[in-house]
Amino acid sequence: MDMTLLASLAVIHIVALMSPGPDFAIIVKMATQQTRLTALYCALGIAVAILVHTFLSLMGISVMIQQSHVAFMAVQLIGSSYLAWMGYGALKSALTSIISKRRTADISISSTQQNMAKDALMSSLTGFKVGLYTNLLNPKALIFFITLFSVLITPQVNDSTKVAATILLFILSLAWFSLLALILSKPRVQQKLLAANSIIDLLVGIIFIAVAVTIANNILHQIISQF
Repeated sequence: MDMTLLASLAVIHIVALMSPGPDFAIIVKMATQQTRLTALYCALGIAVAILVHTFLSLMGISVMIQQSHVAFMAVQLIGSSYLAWMGYGALKSALTSIISKRRTADISISSTQQNMAKDALMSSLTGFKVGLYTNLLNPKALIFFITLFSVLITPQVNDSTKVAATILLFILSLAWFSLLALILSKPRVQQKLLAANSIIDLLVGIIFIAVAVTIANNILHQIISQF
């Protein structure tokens, strides 16, 4: 087992996990606006999606998808559409929250807002799906793992190292996002961030829309290059 390679993978992956992006944004949103269990399931969903990406990269399937113009464009279209839809939902939620606050004379949360918050609570399964789809349908995640594994996981790497790498990336992903979920879902933290929910939604929406626009721009350039 190549411990040096595993250490390199771990460092690169940890840096990627901590970088602002759709995964980080959705965990912050879930942990501050949903129950702790839902946030943890969201973290699990992201980790499972990363496990799938790792498996597809090791099997060479991700490279096959990227090399197929039609398949890769389809993946990008589906991914950008999902991210754009999620971004739109977050921006709509932010706008609704801002309008609601303006109509509320009392600085404290009104009973109407509390009822809205209760109605907006997701189930654990929904939280898992949100985390899973956010990472799995992000074409940038696909490209990241293709690049990472094509550089570090060469044909000379033995099977035990590949299995260890798969487990390592899954554990690191689950640990990081679960830690965020646990910290941000503490009642005191949620209470302090409650007033900033509209800002959180706004930032999440901007991040998702920005990624979706970037992907759409890449697709457009690919289409133009064909002519």
